[in-house]
Amino acid sequence: MYKNVNPLVLTNARIIDPANNVDEAGAVIVQDGTILAAGAEALNQGAPDGAKTVDCHGAVVAPGLIDMGVSVGEPGAEHRETLESASRAAAVGGVTTILTSPNTDPVIDDPALVDFMLRRARDTAIVNVHPMAALTKGLAGKDMSEIGLLKEAGAIAFSNDRLPITNSSVLVRLLTYARDFDALVVHQAQDKDLAGSGVMNAGLRASWLGLGGIPREAEFVAIERDMRLVAMAKGKYHARLISCPQSAEAIQKAKNDGLNVTAGISINHLTLNENDIGPYRTFHKMSPPLRTEDDRQAMVKALADGTIDIIMSDHNPQDVETKRHPFAEAEDGALGLETMLGAGMRLVLNEDISLSKLLATMTCNPADRLGLPAGRLSKGAPADLIVFDPQKPWIVEKDKIRSRSKNTPFEDETLTGRVLTTIVAGSILDHDAI
Repeated sequence: MYKNVNPLVLTNARIIDPANNVDEAGAVIVQDGTILAAGAEALNQGAPDGAKTVDCHGAVVAPGLIDMGVSVGEPGAEHRETLESASRAAAVGGVTTILTSPNTDPVIDDPALVDFMLRRARDTAIVNVHPMAALTKGLAGKDMSEIGLLKEAGAIAFSNDRLPITNSSVLVRLLTYARDFDALVVHQAQDKDLAGSGVMNAGLRASWLGLGGIPREAEFVAIERDMRLVAMAKGKYHARLISCPQSAEAIQKAKNDGLNVTAGISINHLTLNENDIGPYRTFHKMSPPLRTEDDRQAMVKALADGTIDIIMSDHNPQDVETKRHPFAEAEDGALGLETMLGAGMRLVLNEDISLSKLLATMTCNPADRLGLPAGRLSKGAPADLIVFDPQKPWIVEKDKIRSRSKNTPFEDETLTGRVLTTIVAGSILDHDAI
């Protein structure tokens, strides 16, 4: 699976490093798991003794992707996904670092469970794994978790996953407590009362399908509340996933006011809309729901102007027993690790954003928010890299999906932009063996 090559030189490549504003022909030199040089300057440096040289034939070499939205079934639901299977899916998709959600069984709300995740990742995963811990005990939204102890154990951030904390008093205390540990609060804002029993975006499409709708207000009213609470607590906040322009406006106002906030979005909400649900396709049932085409276009603009900082896959594996139901009864969630980059290339090919901008939202932006040294091709940075052909088409075939679950909304679709090689800590992952 690994091809341990030390040192390694990638030549004849287009080097894209958004963190350092690099997009040029060049090379990358790797030794002892770190980057020695990258870009045009690397062409002027001799290869280290014994280096293996790989000709990239003009393909793009970029930092490995960092995904802040990955659910795994381990522990508790290993039939849906394990750390091992998720890491294999990640490697094929060019993702070299994943943040795991705390929505396991048991919930990751105890330092011993954080340690368990780290140990299991070391033993079984082939990419970097950083566990997020629960903001509240059992994700119940009531009792605060021991943020200090959890961070000391190795939790990289704190989230209640897709379950909003509706009690404002609890959330402001969490923001204040997390601030004292310089901990990042990742929150999915939603007014559960406004959302009610809805299962898709509220509007004409929901009416035609006879399904209960979730209005935009359920999201942006909660986002506006959260921004007020961040101002009170002076906390460090990341909106896990926003899906409508009013939420983006609230985030931008908060940034203009100097609040320490960032926003994320899933690749699904940037490339799909409510019409893709078609005849009740449950693989397109998500939380928050897919919105209108106008909403999607507005979110792409918010990404382009920097209001939205980070793209994630929102990887949420579900088996046939949870998806093979009437739309209203099926579980939310879709796969995303293997398709995040390919789907994102749609935005580049449509000239909505540049390739460098797309990569920034998946590399240096999440790295900076999390305080990770990855996500860049700077000297001394971890040698987590991808080589990909941005023009190469490929078909999302169910039988070739590495995840244990198969609930991809892009099944049988053709995506453009194929990852050719994934390198983690200087070791080449053999895609044919994953």
